[in-house]
Formats: sequence, structure tokens, C-alpha cells
Amino acid sequence: MDGANQERKRVTLRDVAQEAGVSLKTASNVINGSGRMSEQTRLRVQEVIERLGYRVNMAARNLSRNHTGFITLAVPSLTPPYLAELANRVIDTARQKDYSVYVTTYAEGSAQGAKKLLEDFNTTVSDGMILSMSEVEDFKPEYLKTSYPLVCVGARTTWGIADHVTPDDVRAAALAAGYLFDHGAQHLAVVGVRDDRHDLVTMAKASEGNAQLRLRGIIEECHRRGVELDERLLGRTGQDWSIGSGYRVTERLISGNIPFDGIVALNDQLAIGAISALSAYGIEIPEQVQVIGFDNIEEAEYLQTPLTTMDSRLEWTAPTAVDRILGRIRGTITEPELITVESRVIARASTR
Repeated sequence: MDGANQERKRVTLRDVAQEAGVSLKTASNVINGSGRMSEQTRLRVQEVIERLGYRVNMAARNLSRNHTGFITLAVPSLTPPYLAELANRVIDTARQKDYSVYVTTYAEGSAQGAKKLLEDFNTTVSDGMILSMSEVEDFKPEYLKTSYPLVCVGARTTWGIADHVTPDDVRAAALAAGYLFDHGAQHLAVVGVRDDRHDLVTMAKASEGNAQLRLRGIIEECHRRGVELDERLLGRTGQDWSIGSGYRVTERLISGNIPFDGIVALNDQLAIGAISALSAYGIEIPEQVQVIGFDNIEEAEYLQTPLTTMDSRLEWTAPTAVDRILGRIRGTITEPELITVESRVIARASTR
């Protein structure tokens, strides 16, 4: 064999053992950080590993452990900035733990939606799934009764069947409304209400959904402070939480001539649209109307009027979901749990 081929030859565990003068078992124990041996022996094997450039064959290791080394992240779409950032953070966290991530999307509310995705999951290519639960999908409890590890993220209920990792949307919205009140607002408008079939009393009983839980939090904070939330100031967007929708709904609120001096927009894209509409009508921010959003997307900090927003807590959600799914895969976690965290206000120039 010539020199070039020799250089390309993969260094094996047997090569390491022979060079270090130890058994295959001892060399393997050093790789895995296990077994009993003298510190001198461990250091000698480690030196050989580094000198020969030995790399663990992850495919073989995972095969021997009955694991693929992959997890799946399923999201409704990668278009919303929040979900795109979630995917990036899950990938980064999993990589640090020697796992790779398949990212897939599913068609919300169709025959090819989450139900089919959960039913067709292939355990020969992925060890488990992190599912971002769609706001519009018609989930049923039986969908989540899977034979493989499953962790859910988002504001939908999991009925205590599957692990659920999510920020506390009710508390976050209460903090957002309270922040506006504490900084001088007296009459709040809400941009992003999805349901036009219910009154405030019914909305205050919501148990799932980003829009529903955030509106519930605002209603509860208003009640705590003895402030009336005028139903005419509920800006209904349906499922459209885009910048354009935020602009159009805010424009309607302005045209309705019902006074308001604070806007809680239920995501940052809606808030950006609201700021644009207020500016177009010559309404000064934050002197006349204060605006707060949700999710702290990248653009929020760099607007002409930087946006005050509620932290998405993705730096917590992604690692927590990954740790949870890996615990499920390894069998160290067996009981489903609801795991929540509180948000915080990121104050910028759109509020006083």
C-alpha cells in the first residue's frame, strides 16, 4: 500500500489498543469514560487517541446501542421567525450532545397534517420527535399516544399524555399589559385576536393556544387593576399574524375612533405592522400610543422605533426540549410533565 493510501486508512479502535499496549476493552472504556484502570493507563490511551487522530464511528456506536443518533423536529412552517429560530436552536443544542436533527414541516389542518406525521414516524431513521404543535390543527389526545419518544412545544394542551415544554403565555401577557399600565397607559387595544365567536368572559377561560392564552392574560391583568378592556378595541386578525395584518387591523382601530393609548400585539410581526400604521396616521410612539409585542424576533431591535417585546425564551425552550427527548430516548425520563418558564419584558423605545 502506498503512502497516500496509508494516510487515508481509517484509524480503528484496534489500532489504538495495539499502539497503547492495552486490550480492546480498555481502549473502549477510555473512549466511553468508563471502567476501572490506573490514571497512567487512561492518559497513555488518550495520548494515542490524539496522536493517531482516532475518531469514534458514531454510526457503529449508535447501531450497537439501538439508536440512530437522530431526532426529528416537526414544525407547521419555517416561515415565522419564531419557528425558524426554534429550529436553529434545537439543531445547535442537539449537535452539542452528539445528535443530529431532521427538520420537517407538516401541512396544517390537512390529511397530511400532524396526525399523519405522528402515525408515519419511522423509528429506524430517528429516535424520537419534538413536535411544535400547530395553532390551527385539530389535535386529539389519541394522536399523542405514540410508541416512540415524543416531546411537544407550543401553547396547545397535551392532556398530560406527552411531555410539554412551553413558556407561560398567560403570565407573559399579564406582564405585557401590566408594563403598559405601569408606564402610563390607561386604555389598551389588542392586535392579533383570532376568535370572534366569544365574549370576554368566555375568552378569559381559555386553556390553550398562543392567541387565546395571551388574550386571557391581558383580560386577567385588566381585572386585577380594575380596568375595563373594551371589546371594540380587540383587533381581530384570524390566523393571519403577519406585518400586513397588524397594519390593517391597527388602521381599523384608529378609524373606529375609540380612544386607546397602548397596544398589546400578540406577536412582533403584528406589532411592526401596528407601528407602521400609527406612524402613517401621524400618531407618535410612545408619547401618544405605546406598543409591546411578543417573541423578540431579530428585527424588533432594529426598527426606526425599536420594539418593546416579551422574550420568547427560546434560549430555554430549545435546550429543555432536547434534554427531555434525549432523556426519553435513554429511558431516564418516563413520566410526562408540563415544564414552563416565565417570560420577561425587553424594554425598548416603543414604550415609555
